[in-house]
Amino acid sequence: MDKPQIISHIEKSLDFTLFDCKWIPRSARFVVLGSYPRGTGALLVYEISHRDIVKIHDRETTSSLKCGTFGASSLQSRNLATGDFSGKLNVWDLESMQSTYTASAHSQIINAIDGVGGLGIGEGAPEIVTGSRDGCVKVWDVRQKDVPVANMEPDEGQEARDCWAVAFGNAYNSEERCVCAGYDNGDVKLFDLRTMSLRWETNIANGVCAVQFDRKDIAMNKLVATSLEGKFQVFDVRTQHKTKGFASVSEKAHKSTVWLAKHLPQNRDVFMTTGGSGSLNLWKYEYPAKRVKLEDNEHVGVAGSVQLLQNAVISTQPICGFDWSPDKLGLAVCVAFDQSLRVIINTKLNTL
Repeated sequence: MDKPQIISHIEKSLDFTLFDCKWIPRSARFVVLGSYPRGTGALLVYEISHRDIVKIHDRETTSSLKCGTFGASSLQSRNLATGDFSGKLNVWDLESMQSTYTASAHSQIINAIDGVGGLGIGEGAPEIVTGSRDGCVKVWDVRQKDVPVANMEPDEGQEARDCWAVAFGNAYNSEERCVCAGYDNGDVKLFDLRTMSLRWETNIANGVCAVQFDRKDIAMNKLVATSLEGKFQVFDVRTQHKTKGFASVSEKAHKSTVWLAKHLPQNRDVFMTTGGSGSLNLWKYEYPAKRVKLEDNEHVGVAGSVQLLQNAVISTQPICGFDWSPDKLGLAVCVAFDQSLRVIINTKLNTL
């Protein structure tokens, strides 16, 4: 019992398909996004009250909602940005449940979304990145209507690959910023938004379900990419070699698709992965004795190792949404395809 424990604290069954969940910063509330059977979108706000969760607001939208982020919002407004099945990007005021910004972002479903520059996290302008089945990755500034500030799309004649995952990183000053994107064919691409160029790319052999930097607001340190066939890879993105790229460690987990990887906000070396078998795995990254070595007068990164701290099966279906509370260490919310949402408590994380 001296190891961290994963406890399902509260469980609630709902009558629609759940895709994503996010804590509302500085509150005991979280939002749940999904799809009603008739193909409309579900946007619900819940609050933890004693040992129960109580619905505060709900809103039905014209199209099913796939993903959401608070990353580009201020702590005062705490507006939620969502991507839906029709390719629309919306920003919601959760008090009035009205959309304050909308853009026809993509021609097909928005699979993934991330934000930076809000919540006091990351330097520079507040921006939202969206990744879609149409193969495009676009960056949006909500102060600019309808036109993305950056558009990473396939070259003419090139096959458009389904983009499943996007993440911001490297936003440690007002000039630097990167976007990482993962695709259905296993491609992982790192775009430098300052130079508007492709900085690095690799292929991890299976469709990329999720990508996340361990922190957005520091010089790039680590990047996790999860995939189909039960594998994830941790890249040390501090040192880039001109031919070898970034050092990485690969780990087999869950014996099924690894749907997500989410770093603990209070400790960037601890992260949770969610599995297609309804399992949660808690990991810790261990740095090597030396992170850099010299080869032919060139710096090459050295990958560390990952240690499984704890695992638990909490659902019979894939866990498709997971979010750590930014304010309470060890508190998390997750949603699965069994149409249930769960509040999770992780113990002893302060000892790691």
